[in-house]
Amino acid sequence: MQARVVVFPVKGRAWCFALPRASAAASAADGATPPPPPPTLRELWRGIASGGRTAPEKAEAVVDFVADKMNRAWIGFGSAPEGSVKSRIHSFGLKLLSRVRPSEVLLKSVTKDVSSVEIVHPASINSRLVRRRLRHIAVRGASVHKKFLYGSVCMLPVTSVFMVLPLPNIPFFWVLFRAYSHWRALQGSEKLQLLVSDCSDQWKILDKEINSAKECNPSENALCSPWKLRPSKKLDVFLERRNMDEGLDCDTISSICQEYNLDKIDVLKYRDLP
Repeated sequence: MQARVVVFPVKGRAWCFALPRASAAASAADGATPPPPPPTLRELWRGIASGGRTAPEKAEAVVDFVADKMNRAWIGFGSAPEGSVKSRIHSFGLKLLSRVRPSEVLLKSVTKDVSSVEIVHPASINSRLVRRRLRHIAVRGASVHKKFLYGSVCMLPVTSVFMVLPLPNIPFFWVLFRAYSHWRALQGSEKLQLLVSDCSDQWKILDKEINSAKECNPSENALCSPWKLRPSKKLDVFLERRNMDEGLDCDTISSICQEYNLDKIDVLKYRDLP
């Protein structure tokens, strides 16, 4: 599976690194099969009890099962009647989620089945600088999210004390969600760091399909690399309207998001970061 990262400056030295949103039409065009239904608790136990999985695979299965349950509960809160307790909790959760840094969203999008990355950037920017900054995000993300993951896990026993209250234990579930989010971002940062690495020896860790399904570019590497740099003159046209002090205006950002199927909210976060 190939991931596509769109890179462009949004304000001063601040750059945006965003993955296009997945669409059902694109998945159908690529011939991708829909994901299987989530396993039941009995099926999960059978998979864990069997000896065909390693300990990390069993732990990942449990984490995915819990994450799916939390996601379904969150969707239920969003469809609750307006003014109810669940609806208020959902609104409060959206405010908390709006404070999540956009780089975390990027790293969480780099899943374990990603075997290559295509980097689209303005043709006026040096390709080496683009890949260097993307690699910096991966290296820094691995350090930051590992630290916050340990911190979130340590907070779980503390917030579990509120289970005795008759109200939903919002602090516990928020900390649990943040622990899962940091874990996903940590995995994504390690995978992205591997994908944009200069060392060809590390590429052997990736899936075998990397070297068989990708075209080699002798100007980039002697061997087949899992990253491809795609300079785009179309992005340069959008950046002509950029104000160096105030950054890209909302209309230009909307045009770029529409052209590359990006999430406008995430792009605006990059521009408005302190």
